[in-house]
Amino acid sequence: MTAPHVTFLRQNQTQAEQRLWQQLRAKRSTPLRFRRQYPIGNYVVDFICLAARLIVEIDGESHNHTIEADERRTQWLESQGFHVIRFMNSDVLKNTEGVIQAIQIALAATPPPTPSRKGRG
Repeated sequence: MTAPHVTFLRQNQTQAEQRLWQQLRAKRSTPLRFRRQYPIGNYVVDFICLAARLIVEIDGESHNHTIEADERRTQWLESQGFHVIRFMNSDVLKNTEGVIQAIQIALAATPPPTPSRKGRG
């Protein structure tokens, strides 16, 4: 079941978030599955690839005033084993292909997930 605030965020995405989600959802840019507006701890991240432990955050102008909070958030997410990359709305809107390429590079740099040993023994 999706929390009400996550549903609200999904229904009220910025134009940049919508554009990037279209690309990630279509799996044209990567065969790995991304999720959007995904809750982790006290946070809801914009996009996440759980298999690669990669979080993609899209920041608007309001983030210029929350730099310290964003840094604390990123530090906490990284302490949980995630890699966080950030883009500005304007980057996504003006250079979607460049953002996708940066995400692909981040995915390629991520070590593959360790296979589960469940059921073996």
